[in-house]
Amino acid sequence: MSFDEANTIRDGIRDHLQKIGWEYVPRSRLPRSESDVLVEPYLREALIRLNPEIAARPDRADEVIYKLRTILLSVQSEGLVRSNERFAEIVCGGLSMPFGENYRHVPVTIIDFVNPESNHFVTTTEYSFAGAAARRADNVLLVNGIPLVVGECKTPTRPAVTWLDAARQIHEDYEQNVPALFVPNVFSFATEGKTFYYGAVRAPPDIWAPWREEEPAGPSPLADVIETAMNLLAPETVLDILKNFSLFATDKKNRKIKVICRHQQYDAANKIVQRVADGRVKKGLIWHFQGSGKSFLMVFAAQKLRLHPALKNPTVIVVVDRTDLDTQISATFN
Repeated sequence: MSFDEANTIRDGIRDHLQKIGWEYVPRSRLPRSESDVLVEPYLREALIRLNPEIAARPDRADEVIYKLRTILLSVQSEGLVRSNERFAEIVCGGLSMPFGENYRHVPVTIIDFVNPESNHFVTTTEYSFAGAAARRADNVLLVNGIPLVVGECKTPTRPAVTWLDAARQIHEDYEQNVPALFVPNVFSFATEGKTFYYGAVRAPPDIWAPWREEEPAGPSPLADVIETAMNLLAPETVLDILKNFSLFATDKKNRKIKVICRHQQYDAANKIVQRVADGRVKKGLIWHFQGSGKSFLMVFAAQKLRLHPALKNPTVIVVVDRTDLDTQISATFN
């Protein structure tokens, strides 16, 4: 067997994902056709499992799936980022349906963020999707049948090939030619077995980021990549980024963009939230250098504090010491 992307990086990530809570299902065993973005039987099972009103009448699951399909189709008219935003809103709890008594609207749970173990975590390789074009992604991670993460791997044996080639393939080829596959996407990752980068939909590869800032300490670059990948791709981390660390905004050219956290923002915001939840609110210092994302850190921390069930929608106060910072942070929060 040759030493290439197929039997080293891709399968190494696949094998290690099984150790951290993902079930490996070969693509040939997934109950879907290649024209389906979602694995609908898995999604239907989850809707019945997570929603008593749907369990009472399982045919109601098809109404929810129809709504999700509608958003997938909207990518052609609305664009990928807007469709991605709408899909995330629904998956994160923004959907109610008239399934209650006397047609009362009740919230529909698509992914359980409170009890993550109630979800079905599946990883597969060579995930094919055929829309107007046909493409096949190296690694795909699905939660309740929804493809939340796409990964592309390149060979480690050709010096001219880097993670950037994999990222460009996602950004310039997959997202352009099979955009529906990326409507549910939380983030994508790219690696050649030496470095590991990730990014949001429609984010150009030059602003993709490494997940860990520390110097590698493993016995080999591949070992470092695997360790980093497992840190980012842990089920609870993927769901946390989907729920609490994804933002949508408009850039200076009035284009819709998606922003996801960098490692230092994720780590710092979670420490802030944990400190507040533990009642240790009187002190805590985080130091950042200029341009490292302080403003977005504050937004992520505030967002997670506001959504934390035990904190009951707290008031978050941001204090700055310069007028220009006041303008900057206000614009970021808006």
